[in-house]
Formats: sequence, C-alpha cells, structure tokens
Amino acid sequence: MAASLTVFRRFNLALVIGGVTWMAAHLYLIHDFGFDWYVAAVDSAVSIVPLGAACWLIDNNLRYYQPGKGSYINLLIWCLVLAAACTASVWWILPHLNVGDTFGVFLKQSLILRFVTSFLAIGWMAMISLIWYVQQDQKENERRKAEAEKLARDAELYNLRQQLQPHFLFNSLNSINALIGFKPDEARRMIHQLSDFLRGTLKKDDQQQVTLSEELQHLNLYLDIEKVRFGHRLQTEISCDERCNKSMLPPLLLQPIVENAIKFGLYDTTGEVTISIRAEMDDNYLSVMVQNPYDPQTARPRHGTGFGIRGIQRRLYLLFARNDLVETFQNDDIFTIMIKIPQA
Repeated sequence: MAASLTVFRRFNLALVIGGVTWMAAHLYLIHDFGFDWYVAAVDSAVSIVPLGAACWLIDNNLRYYQPGKGSYINLLIWCLVLAAACTASVWWILPHLNVGDTFGVFLKQSLILRFVTSFLAIGWMAMISLIWYVQQDQKENERRKAEAEKLARDAELYNLRQQLQPHFLFNSLNSINALIGFKPDEARRMIHQLSDFLRGTLKKDDQQQVTLSEELQHLNLYLDIEKVRFGHRLQTEISCDERCNKSMLPPLLLQPIVENAIKFGLYDTTGEVTISIRAEMDDNYLSVMVQNPYDPQTARPRHGTGFGIRGIQRRLYLLFARNDLVETFQNDDIFTIMIKIPQA
C-alpha cells in the first residue's frame, strides 16, 4: 500500500512538472511573437488554469472509470468538449485584462491553434492517465489474485498436514491402550512421547522451513513411539552428511514418508525390518533417501505408495511449483523413495 502511494505521488509530481513546463513554453512563445512579458504572462496564466482544470477532470474520471473498447469515442468527445471550453474561457477572459487591441486581434486569429493545442494536451493527458490507471488496476488484480492463490495454497497445505495425523494418532492410542494393562510404565512413556511429538507438530508452520537436524530430532520422537508399538521388529539406520545438517526443508516432511515405509515394511511381515534414511547434498539440492523392504507378493505395495507420498508430492509442488522432486523405485524387494529439496 505504501509503495502504491509513493508511485501515485510521483505520478502527480510528474503532472505538475509537465504543467509548469507547458506554462513556461507558452510564456516564451507569446513573448517571441513580439508581445511584452506582462501580456505573455497574463496569456500564459489565463490559458493554463482552464487547461489544468480540464486535465485534472479527465484524469480524475479515468482514475475511477476506464472506458471499454467500444467507449473510446466517448473519451474523444470529452476531450473535444473540454478543449472547446478551455478555448472559450481564454477568448472571454483575456480581453478584460487590459492586454491591448493588437493582442485582441492576435487572440482571434489564434483561436483555432489554441483549440488544437488544448485538444492535444487534454488528449495526451487522457491517454497517459488511461494507460497508467489500467496498469495500476492490472497490478492490483494480480496482487489480489496472488493473495487468493496464497490463501488457497496455505489452506491446501494445512489440509494435507491435517490428513497426515489422525491415523497415526489412532494407532498410537490403540498401542497405549494395549500397553496399559501389562506394561503401564511403557504406556506412560509412550504418552509422554506422543505428547512431545504432537506439541512439536502444532508448532510447525509450512511457511517457515527447518533445518535437517531439527527435522531429524522430531522424526526420532515419532520413531520412539513406533518402536514402542513394534518392539524389536523395527530397526532404523539414519546417516546424514555433516554438510547437510543446516540444509533447509519443509517441516514434518519426513514423518509421513517414514510412516509409509513402516506400513509397507512391517505390516506384512513378522521378522525384523530395517528402515534406512540417508541424507546428502547433491549440487544445490538436499537429497533424502528412505528405503524399506517389502513383500512383492502382497497386494498393497502394488497399488501404490499410499496417501503419505502422494501428499508429499502435492505439498512440494505447492511450495516449489515442481513435480520432479519425488521419485520412487522398487528393486530386489526394496522400496526406495528419493526426495530433493532445492536450497536457496
């Protein structure tokens, strides 16, 4: 808003400078015709007042109303009428200001020229104002459109975030319920871990990225909860290049990916499963790879990777406007997802 006001003031200042320049040129031109400076100054002052009023009127109207494609003829008619009014006012006022008979003859002979120059000045003012205000309206429309798109994007990101949590919360509560009877200490510890995890989740904001180190700390809270659920069956390997500890990524990006890996790695097996998480820098990208074993004979892995990865793909597209940041591979009963996060 402040920037728009500054630009508007500059536009008005440019108009004032143009008016003063026009008045000075008029003054010099009349004097150049052989009239003294008094007569030239009176003519210049009397001529500039109605012309300035006409230009202000046309500018003020175009500020609030831009004619359509079929209405430009109306603008032309307005310019002709205002030019005629300016010429008539000069023709009526100047003879009453003791400018002499010689100037009176000159005035009558120059009426057509005065009308043409007034029309050109008002026409230029109309054209400049029309272009200016159309551009300002376009910028305002683009700004409103960008704000609307941002609100829609934020709402969709929030909705994606909300969809990621309920089933994990229900599973955790079911595990806590199962532990209460014969392992109350484990149930109590899991409640504290779940509380810490959810508290961290609520504090996260998609518009504020976090470092990989912070993301891994939050991910470990989630893994601690899952290890209570699955016991010794769940093993994790996390390796992170020291160079990428300070790399930035959207918050809570890894949790749904790891949750997906646990789902397809443990749900159809009875033995131990190792979830591997690796992070490294690749040019100007933070590259994160998550791997889990899976049974190719089960139906669920064949039908896709679940909402978690689809949600991540959509989320990264909303944040970076790119569809090539998530890749998945299936090889030797190992499912791999690769994510690349652009770094500023």
